[in-house]
Amino acid sequence: MKITTATLQPCTQALADPQWKFARAQLPRLEGWVLRLSDQDGHVGLGYCHAIPAISTHGAGAEAALAFLTRGLVGRPVDDLAGTMEEIDTTLACQPTVKAAIDMALHELLAHRLGVPVHVLLGGKLRDAVSLSRILPIKTPDEMAAMAARLAEEGYRQLKLKLSGDTDLDVLRVAAVRAAVGEGVALTLDPNQSYNAKQMIAAFGRMERYGIALIEQPVPAADVAGLALLTRTLPVAIEADESAQSVRDVFRLVSERAVDVINLKLTNLGGIRRFLQAVRICEAGEVGCRMGAAFGPALLQAMSLQAASVIRRLPHACELSEHLHLQDDPFTPLPVHGGQLRLPEGPGCGVRYKN
Repeated sequence: MKITTATLQPCTQALADPQWKFARAQLPRLEGWVLRLSDQDGHVGLGYCHAIPAISTHGAGAEAALAFLTRGLVGRPVDDLAGTMEEIDTTLACQPTVKAAIDMALHELLAHRLGVPVHVLLGGKLRDAVSLSRILPIKTPDEMAAMAARLAEEGYRQLKLKLSGDTDLDVLRVAAVRAAVGEGVALTLDPNQSYNAKQMIAAFGRMERYGIALIEQPVPAADVAGLALLTRTLPVAIEADESAQSVRDVFRLVSERAVDVINLKLTNLGGIRRFLQAVRICEAGEVGCRMGAAFGPALLQAMSLQAASVIRRLPHACELSEHLHLQDDPFTPLPVHGGQLRLPEGPGCGVRYKN
């Protein structure tokens, strides 16, 4: 059975909070593309490519790359997933978010054809639900505290604070959030590369009293030595994010034991196949892995949930609920209950176009 059609659909979503901000950019809206593949029997597979200029690419660049690559998909066997993706990798360099969309759509098309959830193609689920962490964007300490209190009331037991690199203000943010949520909620920090290693050591000395569970990518992406220094020095888990943009990056971080945890994303790594390679490297090296936030609609979160369900150990909560603060989601709901996301039943990833 062969792929018969490959079409693109724009997916633009406004954020409920147009002032949503992290250290590298402000995001009033998300621009992305949905790839739709179908076969001769009418089975459909969907994939999502996000286009965030400060993180991946812009909308026109994503569209051009997708159009270039998807021309070669029509006529290929549905079950030749690995062969198709290997050819995609050699056809166009880089562009992992674009390749991730194709990889997702191929997995979902094959899963629908076989009548199974995507996780079955990955070896089968090890859990039915994933605990979630929610993100607090950069705002004043009082605003972040108020948001944290609301999310804790909704059942989230882990929250991630975006930090700016201004130590005095960042300490006030951490203190205010801890006071708002009490001791029963784990707090993680994400400075998004806004500190250097020694600044982070000094800042942590002032933040430690508030009970920090993990610090994500405090130093610039290229500063692997800085990550390693923090991992050896601080009594808290240090996580790589922007430093882990490829399977090769993950191998280096694990082999050098530069971090305690690696934030893995389908969009960064080029899809599910590369994601699983990175997971196995982490597991072999006894480095923790976590499914981090990749902004996009319910489709992207559902695909990420399918992948997260096959990870042997998840020591920290994942970030698969950021679709809840995006508007105009074209896909069926992926609800969160009590701070957890449960695997949907049925074939594919579990969500579909509303219309």
